[in-house]
Amino acid sequence: MIRTPLRPLARILQARAQGENPDHIERENLRLRVEAAREKSRKRAESRLLVMAMLFLGGFVLIGAQMALQAATEPMQVQRGAVEAISSERAEILDRQGRILATNLTTHALYAETRHMIDPVRAAQELGRIFDDVDAAQLERQFTDPNRRFVWVRPRLSPEQRQAVHDIGEPGLMFGPRKMRLYPNGSLAAHVLGGASFGEQGVRAAEIIGVAGVEHHYDERLRDPALVDQPLSLTIDLTLQAVVTEVLSSGVRMLNARGASAVLMDSRSGEVLVLASLPDFDPNLRPPPPTEGEPADSVLFNRAVQGYYELGSVMKSFTVAQALDEGMITPETMLDTRTPMQVGRFRISDFRNYGPQLSTTDVIVRSSNVATARLAQRIGAESQRAFLDQLGFLEGVPIELAETRRARPLLPGNWSELSAMTISYGHGLSTSPLQLASGYATLVNGGYRVQPTLEKGQGGMGARVISERTSAQLRYMLHQVVERGTASFARIPGYGVGGKTGSADKPRSTGGYYENKVLATFAGAFPMDDPRYVLIVTLDEPVDTTGSEARRTAGWTAVPVAGEIVRRVAPLMGLEPRPVAEIDLAVRNALTAAR
Repeated sequence: MIRTPLRPLARILQARAQGENPDHIERENLRLRVEAAREKSRKRAESRLLVMAMLFLGGFVLIGAQMALQAATEPMQVQRGAVEAISSERAEILDRQGRILATNLTTHALYAETRHMIDPVRAAQELGRIFDDVDAAQLERQFTDPNRRFVWVRPRLSPEQRQAVHDIGEPGLMFGPRKMRLYPNGSLAAHVLGGASFGEQGVRAAEIIGVAGVEHHYDERLRDPALVDQPLSLTIDLTLQAVVTEVLSSGVRMLNARGASAVLMDSRSGEVLVLASLPDFDPNLRPPPPTEGEPADSVLFNRAVQGYYELGSVMKSFTVAQALDEGMITPETMLDTRTPMQVGRFRISDFRNYGPQLSTTDVIVRSSNVATARLAQRIGAESQRAFLDQLGFLEGVPIELAETRRARPLLPGNWSELSAMTISYGHGLSTSPLQLASGYATLVNGGYRVQPTLEKGQGGMGARVISERTSAQLRYMLHQVVERGTASFARIPGYGVGGKTGSADKPRSTGGYYENKVLATFAGAFPMDDPRYVLIVTLDEPVDTTGSEARRTAGWTAVPVAGEIVRRVAPLMGLEPRPVAEIDLAVRNALTAAR
């Protein structure tokens, strides 16, 4: 390197000749030398910064490409950056007393990141031993697939399962925290709650969505971030639900029934205290919907709401109520019961020969088809249809269950005189046990229509359908059915039960009816001097084999079950037993006052 001298001799001599100070030349050359060194250092620094910037840019490009590749190869909605938007919060569901019916539980999901796996074959085999429903061979193929980097194994684990997976010691098996829906009471009120499942899922969160029952009906409300801290309170009473389900289940086993349902409802508000359907299921392990066979054979089928049946003689109460309300008859009016009754080529008969006449009260007590059919003739098909429409029998029940959206009654295509006659005693028109409960509430609560509800605080009486006088007359008649008629096994001393039996032949899918298959129903209320509660019990194909002959009618099947339910739930509801004579007197006094 050539350095410029600070005091060049030629310039020094020239400066002295001209009388200038030679030191100025040295200072000027020193300044230029310092500036040159500074410029060189600046350029060197800029070059280093440019190199570092290029290195950082290359690193960012490489990371971005890797993330894009990961997003393209992993399943949708499982990227770590996307799960932050998934909300797993869901409000609790409580019974009317504030007891938990549905809540959330923190658990873990299991997934695999195959690029971190050391021994994927062994891991697949161990997982197959831990989980009965896991196909080890399929997992092995997924774990060893070079094009897969992410594999879902299970959406949720129990603490014991999580520990077992942890003990495998495979670093590629990972746990993602999440919340799941928990039903601490198992199958109790399963058809009311319905169940929930996972919707949008990520490795660190999963959305909980309702799939049936109130979980589905109130799905948006339960998932609303502004309301997750406010539980949904139902009208169901957990204690009563447990008692009724236990009695109903015992009845199904003792009577070899195919299934059963029960509804216990407040006759004034329409609040449903108990809604049970058997067979049932555990919503924590909700089975998949059936893909073949009859829907009613599935445990998911809600017989109390989705089941629309011809319920038999329990419908006679509405025929008599209409005739009483329109002034055609009184409880003492004698009605023609001569049997059989010929209508064109059809014959209508009674279960027994009741003689030529019965009073209106005894038509209900003894359950005469013939007398009820003759009443329907007098009422007329058009008037009957309008009356049943007022009671809600011609439409579905809009209760807060997703299953009611597609459940509708079956109506006759031509509502003829013959149709009116058969409908009057419970054939030709299908209805659900829940709809029947609503209708009987109207008969006994003073004549007001009520809308069944499962949300606490939403019930109330609607428009009047029949008069208070007609309601009092029906209460007396229904009480007599239990005291001396076909429902005597429902007589529970101290609680004044009233009701009506129904034993309907089951229709064949190909037409006609089975000879030895019935749907047995008891529709009642208690206490009859001031009916607060309506109870509907229905058994599908029950058979009482305790006697010398098989007995299938409601008086021998549904009625004893209903009586046991009243005996056990009435004290739990705060109803104190009273002398039978006192209740009878109160019922008769109400009848007298109504006249």
